[in-house]
Amino acid sequence: MQHAVGSPLPPPHQPGHGPAAGWSPAAHHPGQHQQPGHAAPMHAQPPGHPAPPVGPQHASMPPPPDTTGHVTLPPGGPVGIPSAPQGPATPDPSATTLAVLLIGPAGAGKTSVAKYWADHRRVPTAHISLDDVREWVRSGFADPQTGWNDNSEAQYRLARRTCGFAARNFLANGISCILDDAVFPDRPVVGLGGWKRHVGPGLLPVVLLPGLDVVLERNAERTGNRRLSDEEVARIHGRMAGWYGSGLPIIDNSQLDVPETARILDDVLTRAIASPPKW
Repeated sequence: MQHAVGSPLPPPHQPGHGPAAGWSPAAHHPGQHQQPGHAAPMHAQPPGHPAPPVGPQHASMPPPPDTTGHVTLPPGGPVGIPSAPQGPATPDPSATTLAVLLIGPAGAGKTSVAKYWADHRRVPTAHISLDDVREWVRSGFADPQTGWNDNSEAQYRLARRTCGFAARNFLANGISCILDDAVFPDRPVVGLGGWKRHVGPGLLPVVLLPGLDVVLERNAERTGNRRLSDEEVARIHGRMAGWYGSGLPIIDNSQLDVPETARILDDVLTRAIASPPKW
């Protein structure tokens, strides 16, 4: 059967949707009449089945409320400094949208504390681990254990920029973030300054720094490329000591379990919201 130019073709027949399912050319082309002596089309609308409504108003109807794929996401921008509550009220970090950077050496417990803290908040919270994002690179992964070079530094910078991009987007859509990274105090432009550029001035850095014996013990329990030599762990821990006197809040979790450390982290963030650190 031929159709006029611009008229829709009938949909392809599918199981359970054959000619008797009710697609009717007459219903889609009002004003066209059957010529005398011509038999009705095989796919004419059966009696008792009203034709679906047509017309411009029907074509422009919005999708049903449960249709997916129509959620508009605000674009991510630099994270601003959190505002302290007005009056004598004490800020509640567990109910505030925040961007937190948890700093510490290998074996400090950053990932465990960050996950627990994110799991037990009253507002949606994401955990973004720099090491996890670095390991998205599978073929050609530049493992710093084999030597720090331009390739490993480039992958580190890419991972940090990706983490910052993710954090801005989560924050813009009402989801808090906690990021963790082994940031060195003697490389401010590459370390803390880089995070501030990628996330925004509202990022709240907190240092997790247990004793050397603790990080050595925890490192010994690791496997794969997450485990470092004792010499490397000691070197990193020694450089982290430079955070003392920096003005950033420091938590010594040598004698604390993960829930206790997360509780103290909330106390530290309460003070940081009321008086953001200068960094």
